[in-house]
Amino acid sequence: MNDRAFTPRETVGELDRYIIGQDKAKRAVAVALRNRWRRQQVPEPLRDEIAPKNIIMIGPTGVGKTEIARRLAKLARAPFVKVEASKFTEVGYVGRDVESMIRDLLEAAIQIVQAEEVELVRVRAEEHAEERLLDMLAAGSREASVAPTPTPPPAFGPFIVGPSGQAERKPPQRLAEGELQALRKQLRQGELDEREVELEVADQGNPFMTIFGNQGMEEMEVNLRDMLSQLPGFASKTKRRRVKVPEARKILEQQEAARLVDSDRVVREARRRTEQSGIVFLDEIDKVASRQTGGGPDVSREGVQRDLLPIVEGSTVSTKHGPVKTDHVLFIAAGAFHVASISDLIPELQGRFPIRVELDSLEQKDFVRILTEPKNALTRQYEALLATEGVDLKLEPSAIEAIASYAFEANQRAENIGARRLHTIMEALLEEISFSAPEKPPAPFVIDGDYVKGVLEPILGDAELARYIL
Repeated sequence: MNDRAFTPRETVGELDRYIIGQDKAKRAVAVALRNRWRRQQVPEPLRDEIAPKNIIMIGPTGVGKTEIARRLAKLARAPFVKVEASKFTEVGYVGRDVESMIRDLLEAAIQIVQAEEVELVRVRAEEHAEERLLDMLAAGSREASVAPTPTPPPAFGPFIVGPSGQAERKPPQRLAEGELQALRKQLRQGELDEREVELEVADQGNPFMTIFGNQGMEEMEVNLRDMLSQLPGFASKTKRRRVKVPEARKILEQQEAARLVDSDRVVREARRRTEQSGIVFLDEIDKVASRQTGGGPDVSREGVQRDLLPIVEGSTVSTKHGPVKTDHVLFIAAGAFHVASISDLIPELQGRFPIRVELDSLEQKDFVRILTEPKNALTRQYEALLATEGVDLKLEPSAIEAIASYAFEANQRAENIGARRLHTIMEALLEEISFSAPEKPPAPFVIDGDYVKGVLEPILGDAELARYIL
């Protein structure tokens, strides 16, 4: 396994840096993460029999359900995908197929492994890219006085328009060692950054055929693209571009890294990580729960649950990179369950989520901590944003208390949207300074409790105004 061996206490400590409260949920996901590591230490015959203990989190919006799952995946360096259960429909209806979330999970794993492999070969790729760039610069200086070679005839799909044949390019001659070292020194010192070179890059556009895939037909679209890419004339094409040296260096480094990385090994490792450490976050699971058993649109909700069931239980999903087993993928479901309850899910699906955690609604003291304690606290974000305009924003403790009080009151009056209410409060509070900051000279801007009250009290005093603004 590639994830770190965090103890449950260490995992909770890391989550505490970004998420306030919700200790029960943090403990549950910390134990689930540790159990994945423990399973890898179990001898082989029994290891495959140990299934992950899926989690379902219950709580109103904006209390940290999604953030807990996202931070957990980052801690474990595991493939992670967040999907909305309400986007799925029954097989046969227009909508996304439930198996598409496993394909998305595999693609996320491929990106993670690809980035790791590229980092391992980065130094070699930079060296190779520099050698190619030196050859281009040397050839460009020599070819300036040579007549240009005839361009090849244009291609149209698998057909060649015009006379056949293509002019051969002579391989560039290497410079003498002394000249090469002098050119290398100029390149590294940035003296050649304004020069342009011509290089081959992949042509992303296909002028002959564009495939418009419908939702729920992702696999068919992928297979059709792969089939067409094997036909002559439809294979991946390249085009020549003239770019400056810094951009050319980046392009060449990417090309060399792609050559040095074994793509087959990347796919194999990504598939292994997907099966052994993948995490799927099923949000809005309550939206596919239904109290009714009769006809109507709710019938499709139970159909979605029955389509989700084999994926959660453990099955094999076909992807363009090979089959992926979901037996050991960890599923974390979440929902507000305002209208429906967990008992409204079909019994088979309920049984696949043995760990149930109820998240608490946020109180006023929680809003104060959210504004001050996390590393990515909202106050720190606004201070950094306004600092780019020369505004030194300072929020006094009385202002923090007032903001938390108004956020809590707005949640009590209207829909309880949790910590997301702080975004609307802060935007309303800082609207004037955000608008006029570019026109004012750099200066400190201190916000205290009286300023917060003066801005927000008129809004909260008008029920209709508060409903639309806050």
